[in-house]
Amino acid sequence: MHGIPSLIGDGGRVLDLVGVGFGPSNLALAVALREAGAGLACRFLEKRETFVWHGNMLLDGSRMQISFLKDLVSLRDPTSRYSFLSYLHSQGRLQDFINLRTFYPSRREFNDYLAWVAADFDDLCDYGLEATAIEPARAGEAVPHVRVHARDRAGRERSWLARNVVIGAGATPRIPDAFDCLVHRGGGAGAGPLVIHSNDYLAAAEEMAQAGRVAVVGLGQSAAEIFLDLHGRGIAVDIIGRGPAMRPADSSPFANQVFDAGYTNYLYGLPPAERAELLRAFHNTNYAVVDPDLIDAVYGIFYQQKVEGTARHAMLTRHEVVAARSGSDGGPVLDLASLDGGGRHERRYGAVVLATGYRRRIHEELLQPMEPWLASGEVGRDYRLPTVPGCTAGLYLQGCCEATHGLSDTLLSILPIRAQEIAAALTADADRGRGQQIRTTTSAQ
Repeated sequence: MHGIPSLIGDGGRVLDLVGVGFGPSNLALAVALREAGAGLACRFLEKRETFVWHGNMLLDGSRMQISFLKDLVSLRDPTSRYSFLSYLHSQGRLQDFINLRTFYPSRREFNDYLAWVAADFDDLCDYGLEATAIEPARAGEAVPHVRVHARDRAGRERSWLARNVVIGAGATPRIPDAFDCLVHRGGGAGAGPLVIHSNDYLAAAEEMAQAGRVAVVGLGQSAAEIFLDLHGRGIAVDIIGRGPAMRPADSSPFANQVFDAGYTNYLYGLPPAERAELLRAFHNTNYAVVDPDLIDAVYGIFYQQKVEGTARHAMLTRHEVVAARSGSDGGPVLDLASLDGGGRHERRYGAVVLATGYRRRIHEELLQPMEPWLASGEVGRDYRLPTVPGCTAGLYLQGCCEATHGLSDTLLSILPIRAQEIAAALTADADRGRGQQIRTTTSAQ
């Protein structure tokens, strides 16, 4: 970022906090800071033009996989005006929701709840700005502040000076190597094969309806939801995956305790090898698994095909996509290898959807300029990265600490508690800074 002209955001003053990303994690932090009366000077930067949570997966009928009680605030303060129940009451739907007799609202409604809360913090968030780098702002040999750079859609640069930064920027789609050169965001003439990640599904769904047979790569929750949506649109689908079958998520009560806030303390206190062993043991609570009712629905569709003697859809388990290319008709062509015997064959499609998960590496790219100031060792219990002596600027991570803080770190389950812990750390740091300033002023007198 050095040498690139930029405008100074927020009048050039030093902020207590810049939050990168304004999804559920940093939204929960904004709420926690406001309700604690911390009085910190904050800005949040969000690359989207408006608040939306997984907008391209807000499918008809898709429901939350966690209770509405795990909203932005209830585990921290059930009386908060920002609770899901408070949202329902404000919308005149509380009694109607009670009549549903469910803990699991639709994903679309939960997105509307999050947007309802976010609207109350519009004065703190700059939308349409994507953070590009976090640099040390040196004062002699010390680094008391960081400079956060961002760029808008027109390419204009802005930057903010802050004592702390909290990165809650979410994840980026995981694209298998075979598809790396084909993936794009929707079609259009000359755009090449229609190969997208599930993160862009709804934006391309109408185009897929005209494309012919669709391949869905993956056997997890997103793959099942997209298959059901495509089936409802009358589109023929092949589900392709390396595994032997769609596997059910373990949502039993004892297994679900790994998502409790108290489990974070327990896990963090263990040696790294024991932590890793527990993460593997509970992997099927969150990764490459599907809600049992969705598995039943998918299986029912394939069974009905047998009853009718049709073969509209295909389930190609134990298959790996070893190569993908553009066919003579412009559609994607997949080279598939069977993991049962090693046979290979080619299949042509109108479109491909990659339900292949996400990577959490945005923070690594943003923090590259800070590397000389980062210390070895694990992220702190308060989600703060360790820094070398002389660097007092705070660097906090949200949703990037699964290896130390547990499976719940990438989910909604602990948002209120994590936000409270980070808010407490930020407030304590601000209080120490004010105390130091008072002592310095007194000494000068």
